[in-house]
Amino acid sequence: MSIRLNVDFLKGRLPENIKIVAVSKFHSADRITEAYQAGLRIFGENRAQELIAKQKILPDDIEWHFIGPLQTNKVKYIAPFVHTIQSVDSLKLLREIDKQAAKQSRIIQILLEIRIAQEEGKHGFIPKECKMMLTNENMIDNYPNVHISGLMGIATFTEDNEQIRKEFRTLHAFFKDLKSSYFENCNYFTELSMGMTDDYEIAINEGSSMVRIGSFIFGDRI
Repeated sequence: MSIRLNVDFLKGRLPENIKIVAVSKFHSADRITEAYQAGLRIFGENRAQELIAKQKILPDDIEWHFIGPLQTNKVKYIAPFVHTIQSVDSLKLLREIDKQAAKQSRIIQILLEIRIAQEEGKHGFIPKECKMMLTNENMIDNYPNVHISGLMGIATFTEDNEQIRKEFRTLHAFFKDLKSSYFENCNYFTELSMGMTDDYEIAINEGSSMVRIGSFIFGDRI
């Protein structure tokens, strides 16, 4: 199947309000152009150097999302153009994004990554840490160049769909908790990024607003 057919098939299965982040990491600019021509506009990368190289040669209206672990010393390189950083897992990183966005006179959207998987080595805040940070920091006044637009989470890599469902359900509940407790009057805290190629249908059923799809769109890396 071509990328266009894959995209059309995917769009046909998703509710219209669900945003598709095409995970284009490791795929060529030509393959991304095919997905762009099929109507996709949001693309996700997880390496700063690769993202910078692609951004220079691909259409200006692409909404670039950074979706992987991000070192603070790499923020300055993507700050001039990145739309959303989905993988904010520390106050240190949030502060650096705000600093570099201010230098560019920009506001960068961020998602707080919440650790929901039961696997070792996963990134993200645990919910208690996240709440503590939000309680202690005045996000709107102290960090005017970032907008916390929601949460992101990655479920455990398992064939146990009930475990995946439980993890997504937990994240959705936490999202609603933060919305009512900290972001009630914030009109941009709206996104819940959860679900990938193998579990996006479960994620959507559990409240996801944004799915990160790679292999379903692009197939295996060429």
